[in-house]
Amino acid sequence: MQASALFGGLCATRPFAAAAAARRAARHFSTARAQARKKVMFPGALTSEYSHELRFASSVQPIPTYQVMDTDGRVLDAANEPQVTREEAQAIYRNMLTLNAMDQVLYEAQRQGRISFYMTSFGEEALIGSAAALDAKDMVFGQYREAGVLLQRGFTLTQFMNQCYSNERDLGKGRQMPIHYGTKDLRFQTISSPLATQIPQAAGAAYALRREGSKQCVICYFGEGAASEGDFHAGLNMAATLGCPVIFYCRNNGYAISTPAVEQYRGDGIASRGIGYGIDTVRVDGNDIWAIYAATRAARRIAVEQNKPVLIEAMTYRVSHHSTSDDSSAYRSKKEVEDWSKRDNPIARMRAWLEQKGWWAQGDDAEISKSAKAEVLAAFAAAEKLKKPAIRHMFEDVYDEVPPALARERAEVEALLNKYPDYYQVNDYARN
Repeated sequence: MQASALFGGLCATRPFAAAAAARRAARHFSTARAQARKKVMFPGALTSEYSHELRFASSVQPIPTYQVMDTDGRVLDAANEPQVTREEAQAIYRNMLTLNAMDQVLYEAQRQGRISFYMTSFGEEALIGSAAALDAKDMVFGQYREAGVLLQRGFTLTQFMNQCYSNERDLGKGRQMPIHYGTKDLRFQTISSPLATQIPQAAGAAYALRREGSKQCVICYFGEGAASEGDFHAGLNMAATLGCPVIFYCRNNGYAISTPAVEQYRGDGIASRGIGYGIDTVRVDGNDIWAIYAATRAARRIAVEQNKPVLIEAMTYRVSHHSTSDDSSAYRSKKEVEDWSKRDNPIARMRAWLEQKGWWAQGDDAEISKSAKAEVLAAFAAAEKLKKPAIRHMFEDVYDEVPPALARERAEVEALLNKYPDYYQVNDYARN
């Protein structure tokens, strides 16, 4: 006899059995018992509690912004005094001044048509504090305003210039736009133009570190505009559910490419999204280098020791145009920019702190800035004289062995170059 027939026959001979079972189930899962239970038992929201009030949640308490020193460089709580040596602090400050000098030179060079593109870090120099808090073996995924991170990790001015000129000594072999830096030696993944693609990549790299048992972490930089991309949500959710040791560092400078924050999103900034994904989150004063330094050090401990992601939202202000392709006066007033520069300058705050410690004299800035600019100009001039990368690099580094179709293309290019060397200006390129 089939099971369905057997079940039907039993029910027919015992007409009250099903009803009795239903009554027992109803008593066990009664409304009264559910009302007495405070915690929700559904697997999708285990920390929620039952409520008898119909209420839509639209906001939470604003997340505070962690600050170590005020705009005059005074440490507000002695317990937060940075535990760094005089030499370490001075080196960080020199890098801030050097970054500023490099930005000025290369921005003007682009305006003169000597390089094709550039992005400055004016107003966001305190980001260097995050690099100072990392281990040299930690992996970095940047967006495109992290030159200060590279500078702090040891990238040389010559390497910066070679990349921006895409010359024969460019580590990227001339395949990237200017400021798309990358270096294996400093564990800095090459920057790519598409917005936010580095976020899920960083989560994946951090997961690999966890599986290796490495006591290192990944840090991933992006702006608040990138947090509107789908990759942001995919990356954070992946990191949270898999327990990836990654620090997500959001530079919230208020304007993304050209859109004010009030037009980008509602809610309490980007930090509240981290909490939504179950990620340990902190918001810091992004113009306070020591707040950034402390937050990044603490975030790194959580990531490495607990195998958990952390989100840092650094509140700052982009003084510069988004890039040399942007005119920020189209979406904000020049007066607003000038006021911000005077009211809250990361370099001025750091200098004031150093002076109060007796670690810097007022006249030192001019000398260091002059020296830094001279070094930048020397590296700039040297890079400008070098040839472009060898043409053969167009066909390398994709396949282990060059496939026949690509080999034919390479042969065609070589034939054209040999036939029309003046037209293709082959002397401008390094020899094969």
